[in-house]
Amino acid sequence: MTLLHDGELSAAFDHAARRYDLLTAVNPGYRADLRRSARRLRLPGRGRGLRLLDLGCGTGTSTAALLATAPHAEIVAVDASAGMLERAAAKPWPPGVSFVHAPAEELAGIGGGFDAVFAAYLFRNVTDPDAVLAAVRTALEPGGRLAVHEYTLSGSAAHRAVWTAVCRGIVLPAGRLAGDGGLYRHLWRSVLAFDTVPEFTARLRRTGFRQVRALPLPGWQTGITHTVVAAAPDVRQETP
Repeated sequence: MTLLHDGELSAAFDHAARRYDLLTAVNPGYRADLRRSARRLRLPGRGRGLRLLDLGCGTGTSTAALLATAPHAEIVAVDASAGMLERAAAKPWPPGVSFVHAPAEELAGIGGGFDAVFAAYLFRNVTDPDAVLAAVRTALEPGGRLAVHEYTLSGSAAHRAVWTAVCRGIVLPAGRLAGDGGLYRHLWRSVLAFDTVPEFTARLRRTGFRQVRALPLPGWQTGITHTVVAAAPDVRQETP
C-alpha cells in the first residue's frame, strides 16, 4: 500500500489547495463535525486568556471550528503545506489568529505554553506519530487538553468496508476530476493503514497522556471518524 510522506505529501496538498474547500464542502457534516470536536476540548470562558494550537490547520476550516468554540483565545495555526496555509491565511481572521508554516515534526521550533491543541486529519499523515505526540505533550501546559479529530476506524470489518465504498464511489472519482487523484488515493489508503481507535488510544497512553477517551461522530462517519480527547500530565515530565 503506497502512501505519500513528508515533502511529497506537502507538495500534493500544495497542488490540491485551490480546490480543497470545494471538495470538503460536499462531505455531509464536515464542518459541523470539526466544530463538535473542538467543543469536546471543553475550553472555559470561550477561550478567554487561553493560548491554543491548531496543528495541521490546512485551509483553516479546523481553525474556524476552534475559533467558533473559543473566540477570545489566541490561536496559532500550523501546517506543512505552503499552498494550504496561503489559502487559510487569506481568509478574514481576528487579530488573535496567526499562521505558521512548519511541519508537525518541527513543533519544538514553534514554542510551547499551549493550553490546548486541536489536530484534525493530521496523525495518519505524519511519519512518526509517537514523536509528534511527544512533542505535543511537551508543548502543552501541565493538564493541557488535546483533541484529535481523525479518520480512525473502529476495527470493525463493516466500517472498513463502508470507508472503502465511499472512497471508491465518491472520494476517488472527485479527486481524479480535480486533478489530485494521488492525494485522494493516499487519503483512502492512509485511513486503512492507520491505527484503529483502540490502537490510537493506546498510543496516546504510551506517550504519557491521561484521561484518554474516543468519542464517535454522527452520521455516515460513525465508526470511521472519531474525536479522541486526552490531557497532558498535571506535572511537567521529561519526554520518554
